[in-house]
Amino acid sequence: MGELCVRSVLVTGANRGLGLGFVQHFLRMPKPPQWIFATCRDPKGQRAQELQNLASKHPNLVIIALEVANPASIKAAAAKVGEHLGGSGLTLLINNAGMVKSKNLEDETLEDMTETYTTNTTGPLLIGQAFLPLLKKAAQGSPGSGLSCSKAAIVNISSIGGSIASSFGWEQMQVVSYRCSKAALNMLTKCQSLAYKEHGILCIALHPGWVQTELGGSTGYTPPVRVDDSVQGMLKVLSSISEKDSGLLLDWEGKVVPW
Repeated sequence: MGELCVRSVLVTGANRGLGLGFVQHFLRMPKPPQWIFATCRDPKGQRAQELQNLASKHPNLVIIALEVANPASIKAAAAKVGEHLGGSGLTLLINNAGMVKSKNLEDETLEDMTETYTTNTTGPLLIGQAFLPLLKKAAQGSPGSGLSCSKAAIVNISSIGGSIASSFGWEQMQVVSYRCSKAALNMLTKCQSLAYKEHGILCIALHPGWVQTELGGSTGYTPPVRVDDSVQGMLKVLSSISEKDSGLLLDWEGKVVPW
């Protein structure tokens, strides 16, 4: 397994759950990133308290306001990150922010489908577009050929719930808008991998497992995977993947999840 050597990383939805877990793990690395950008809707709010505490102790951690459903907010965040980075690029972009509506098929509405798609699919699309110049810059400034997460990468946190081949968890939770949005996110990842390969950017979708987060537990069941284990597993996967994996959906243990 190679070592994940990331000069800079941005994590969306970083004030809780998996996003916060990623930030904590990056801070604990033997060689932590020079810059860790943690984004959330309200950086000064109560729900970002833990993130604020971490930022007060770690000068390399910068909290940035970002609403994934707001194009103006995304552009403003990209500009701020660019200012901090100066002439260097952004190595790793982790699209983690997501939402779920716990509803059965017959209860799904236009509003729910639209809101879920906007957050889970359109948000990562727009964020990828906004940060593309910084990702390109990181890829250009990285030595060696081939693709890797230590060079430049987009990581979309997806779900086995978006797998058309698998009916995982259907009896417990239909969550149709969530499943559809994640299936679309998987296709977006494939499209990004095809479009951004020429720029030296690896693109991957990850299923983090059914994790003990606010989102994971919103169906009333207790998920089996702890945040710490999921994040540790995903970082191990990111350290070992290469060009051949770009465009795939892998789980937190490195196994390919069927489309």
